[in-house]
Amino acid sequence: MDNPLDRIEETFEINLPVRETLDSYLDTILPDIRPLGEDLREQKFYVMPGGKPWLEVRDDPGFQESVLHFFNDGGEYLQSVDGNVTKGRWRLLDGTNKIIIEQGGNDRNPGKSELYELAFLNAKFFILKKHGNQAKKGKKYFFMGFEPYVRNLKWKDCVDMLYNEYRSQWGAFQYLLIIALIIVVVVVLFSVL
Repeated sequence: MDNPLDRIEETFEINLPVRETLDSYLDTILPDIRPLGEDLREQKFYVMPGGKPWLEVRDDPGFQESVLHFFNDGGEYLQSVDGNVTKGRWRLLDGTNKIIIEQGGNDRNPGKSELYELAFLNAKFFILKKHGNQAKKGKKYFFMGFEPYVRNLKWKDCVDMLYNEYRSQWGAFQYLLIIALIIVVVVVLFSVL
């Protein structure tokens, strides 16, 4: 026999919509989770002494490398591809949630500089969106997870864990809503009696 409370709980459940690509998942869930995120000014979420290892996550089946990104104090940027390190710099654009990441290069050869906007940031996930119309070029988002948290996970598992950030907030809200509804019903019943 079905428990009526289970049916009420299922009514309030928020399931992750099914999508085919990482970018389409992020396009769908980022508007919901963005209010739960932090700003780039709050560097404690992505910078730490000794370097905070951010593991790059992609939905490309041909992407087999382990790519770590470090945003260190003083603007030092390190990228490790299977242990091979490239140095660079990062800096924030004042008054915005934009970051410039510079890789490689020297005084004669400037290397590569890219402009990103923050899509989402918390202690576990760091998602940047490359400035401009990247949808036509393939990869729209630069998705990174804190390495100890996402190591050995497939990209869909990482998306599910990201969405759980939203679900957990919604779960607390739904229980408060149910409690408030029960209180209203009890008050109405006692006022009629």
